Amino acid sequence: MKALIQRVKSAAVDIHGERHGEIGPGMLVLLGVERTDTTADADKLLKKCSATGCFPMPTAR
Repeated sequence: MKALIQRVKSAAVDIHGERHGEIGPGMLVLLGVERTDTTADADKLLKKCSATGCFPMPTAR
């Protein structure tokens, strides 16, 4: 599992010429996942991305 975080002015996802989503200014995460990746891999990557300081962590309620 790999992730690339990139600041963008805008971004969009097109699949077979059809728009499936778009954002304005913000952060884009390009995520690569393999069939063999586990939830433990996802948790590890989440902690790694959170540690960059790019994304605020939710506060406990």
